[in-house]
Parts: sequence; structure tokens; C-alpha cells
Amino acid sequence: MGHGDLMSQAEDVADQFVRGTKLYLPHAARLCLVSTFLEDGCRMWFQWGEQSEYIESTWSCGRFLANTFVLLNLLGQLGGCILILSRNFVQYACFTLFGIIGMQTVAYSILWDPKFLMRNLSLGGGLLLLLAECRGEARSVFAGVPSLSHQSSPKNLLQLGGRVLLVLMFMTLLHLDLNLITILQNLVGTALIVLVAVGFKTKLAALTLVLWLLAINFTFNAFWSIPSYKPMHDFLKYDFFQTTSVIGGLLMVVALGPGGVSMDEKKKEW
Repeated sequence: MGHGDLMSQAEDVADQFVRGTKLYLPHAARLCLVSTFLEDGCRMWFQWGEQSEYIESTWSCGRFLANTFVLLNLLGQLGGCILILSRNFVQYACFTLFGIIGMQTVAYSILWDPKFLMRNLSLGGGLLLLLAECRGEARSVFAGVPSLSHQSSPKNLLQLGGRVLLVLMFMTLLHLDLNLITILQNLVGTALIVLVAVGFKTKLAALTLVLWLLAINFTFNAFWSIPSYKPMHDFLKYDFFQTTSVIGGLLMVVALGPGGVSMDEKKKEW
């Protein structure tokens, strides 16, 4: 059996998975995607004092502004997640969560930490895919005026931006070790994220990355195995839910497809 036959069989399996789960996959993708916001919103409630003290001491902004920051994070994240999961005012909910990401990036000095910055950008990519899902193809504003071309429609551009930002998560998983296994993992991982970014064999590549991330998440981010009073518990918990959100974004790519600006779409034209 040649390489082409194996690839065709793998793509057939991916297509069968999508067809068999088409009623449930978008819901699972949404839940996974907003999981980090749900967890962080709950953490704001249970760790209100610690979060407020951190903001107050870091920015010397006073207790009132620090409490306001925590409250905005709590309400914005939990409210946005509820709207997204209930499919109500999804666009407004996504913009709210974009605002939360931006606010936290500045407040927690994430802007100067490449690893956490790329992960936040990945979350933004997932939100772009949510916007693409809830948005129909662009229509002409005026009767008789041609609409935007297929490739430049807002939905397709949102899908492209979402795919590109989403794969930034995997850049934080690559290691510069000379170990043979690590080198192979880096090569395979890089190949997969490039395929997703350019939209080539997208469903198969995205599903493979989902399986890879699931294995990494439950192996290395098992926060439940560490006592809750240890700092590592919160760190791994944060990492676990951020990774779960990226998994949700990849599942959204599988459910929606790569969009018009992709190699897969070009193949259909050829």
C-alpha cells in the first residue's frame, strides 16, 4: 500500500468522523473553546482577594479599580460564555471576550511573554472561528450591487485568520532539544500546523492535532494529581483549560471546514 493510499484512507476516516458527529461536533467545539474563559471567570470569584491584591500591587491603582478589574473579568467571561453556549448574541459575546483577552494581556504583562502571548492569540483565533460560524456569507448592502468575491468574503477571511492564529499554540510546544524523538515530534508538529494554516488536507491535519493535544494535555497538565494548595496546581489547571480551548478551535475548523481562502478550496477549482 502506497503513501497516497494511506493518506486517502486517513482522509476517508476523517470524513466519516465529521459526518457521524456533525450534529454534536459544533456544540463540543464551542464548549471546549470557551472552557478557559469559564474556568478563569470562576477563578476570579473564588480567588477574588488574591486577584485584586495582585492588580493593586502591580499597578498601584487602588482597591476600587482593582476590584472593578476583577468584576469586569468575572462578568465578561461568564456572561460571554453563557451567550456563546446558548447561541444568543454570539458576536457581541465574542467581542466581549476579545476585550477580556486584551485587558488581561496588558494587566498581567503577557505582552512581554512570548509563550503566553502566543497562547492568548490562539484563543483569539478560536473566537474568530466562532464569529465565522455565526456569520453568513456577505450580502450586498444595496440591491443590484455585486457582493464581495467568494474568497474575500468576511466569513472566509475570519476562517483564515482563525486558522493562522490558532496554530500559534503549537509554537509553544516545540522544543530545541537534539533528542531524536523530540526532533521527530517537532517535524511532525510543524508539518501539521503548516497544513492547518494553509488549509491543505485541513480536516485530517486538525483532527491529528486534536489527538496530539489531548495526549499532551492529559499527560503533562494533570492538575488533579497535585494538591490544590500547591502553586503548580493552578499553573497546570490554567494550562489545561487553555489547551482545551485550542482543541475546541481545531474542532471548529473540522466542523466548518477551511473556508474559501485555503488550498483545499483551490483544489476543488483545479
